[in-house]
Amino acid sequence: MRKILIIFIGILIAGNSIAGGLVTNHNQSAMFTRMQNRSASTGIDAVYYNPAGLTRLGEGFYASLNNQFVHQTRTVGSNYPFLSGTGSGSSYKEYVGKIYAPVFPGVYVAYNTGNLSFSAGFNPVGGGGGAKYNKGLPSFEMGISDLVPLLSNQKIPTTDYSADIFFEGSSIYFGYQANAGYKISDMFSVAAGVRLVSAKNTYSGYLRDISINPDYAAFGSSYTGTMNSASQFFADGSTFLTGLATSSTSAATGLSNAMTGGVSPDTPLSAMPASTVAGVTQLLGAAGIDATGMNIGTAAATLNAIAPVFTSKATAMAGYSAQTQDIEVDVEETGVGYTPILSVNFSPSDKMDISVKYEFKTKLELTTKVKDNKSGGLFTEGEKIVADIPAILTIGAEVKPMDKLIVAATMNIYFDKNLDYDGSKSIDIDMTDRNFLEYGMGLEYALSSKLRASAGWLATRTSANSNYLNDQRYSTNTNTFGAGFGYHITPMIDLNMGGSYSFYDEGSKSYSKTLMELPVSWNETYNKKTWIVSIGLDFSFGKAK
Repeated sequence: MRKILIIFIGILIAGNSIAGGLVTNHNQSAMFTRMQNRSASTGIDAVYYNPAGLTRLGEGFYASLNNQFVHQTRTVGSNYPFLSGTGSGSSYKEYVGKIYAPVFPGVYVAYNTGNLSFSAGFNPVGGGGGAKYNKGLPSFEMGISDLVPLLSNQKIPTTDYSADIFFEGSSIYFGYQANAGYKISDMFSVAAGVRLVSAKNTYSGYLRDISINPDYAAFGSSYTGTMNSASQFFADGSTFLTGLATSSTSAATGLSNAMTGGVSPDTPLSAMPASTVAGVTQLLGAAGIDATGMNIGTAAATLNAIAPVFTSKATAMAGYSAQTQDIEVDVEETGVGYTPILSVNFSPSDKMDISVKYEFKTKLELTTKVKDNKSGGLFTEGEKIVADIPAILTIGAEVKPMDKLIVAATMNIYFDKNLDYDGSKSIDIDMTDRNFLEYGMGLEYALSSKLRASAGWLATRTSANSNYLNDQRYSTNTNTFGAGFGYHITPMIDLNMGGSYSFYDEGSKSYSKTLMELPVSWNETYNKKTWIVSIGLDFSFGKAK
């Protein structure tokens, strides 16, 4: 039986971005939710989207408070043939994970004086939620499901397995940003800033009560096709095989002593006392050897030969017992990085803004902390993990073709191509084929002097290749549609509310491996759906732009 692998690896929730690249959140205000395009913003959320555009607000103090409720469902399907519920492999077993972020804040302040603008912001630039899998994932369960064919191949009839699997992960990358901007002329403004990124991932869960139904009473009277603890079954098997090894050595010694006492090695085994014949026959039979017609010399040599084989199998069984014991994980990964930011805003007229912002690559290294020694044997205390955030180029435009209408467009490039997404400094796995691309358009129309309605569309074209895809993390192309409204509560307070829904292309990946020297092939499918509801209040204590 090959070594059983119980895989229990943390989900990289940092990759569960809602809008943005593989590891970056781009939905950072209620205005974004309802328009989906804010790269050329000259409102208060420009603290994040277009710092150079803040000079267009006019002199004074401005602030914005935003929150989004994010809900994402992740569904992984697998037709691995030995999973319960997949039958012959034609049907897919589904594993569903829920991600909730009831608090997803965006807080911005800006102060403009003369040609200068100073601003600061706080938001989740990555992660921002927790995923819970009440039944684990295919990679958690496949190693357990392999017990059925592996044991059956060892002439231990087994038809079923079960386990109590639970996993929960969370991730939050908070960004603390500060900018300074300067208005060069009525047409040009520039800004520079820096963002401190504080990252924290947590993984907790367990794999308990692994059970199988072997019909093999030799290891114990309870193993008659009913569900039993797999760890106990292997422990009992180890004890049984150790006993066979001891008995084989003892029986070989008895036969050797008989030969030393004058009995010829050619003497038929059947001529020995009945109890000796029965014992030797049973031991040789346990090794699959027929003792019929065997002499005592050959029997002694064979018993000496099979004793270490039984010992080796007993050791293997003890190892399987350890591998099928309960596993518990409670791990935290933390780190800090810095992102320099440059921004330019061009206003050829008072009805058009064109923006360009470049965020440099964020060097980020996470350090692993194992709580209460609960690593599941898969995490190492103090281990360093590469979690860099790619450089980002955003280009946006806002045009006001008429007094009541604003048209916005966006194109964002996330420079993923050469980023180290495998998380290790010692290995190099190419997980992206290109840079991640995001683009879209949005509209806002003033229904009255106080009420404005908006809608927008944003599309992504992922950079991830098949090396990136697995049941723990995946990225596919999306189309997101958002809508909402804005309302001037007072000349100083503006309310924004919006909602959005993301449509994801289905991802898939084919796998193969060798089990019991036979090829095994299977497919996995990856799906998501995300919806967001947001609300924001903008406060203006300055002159209108």
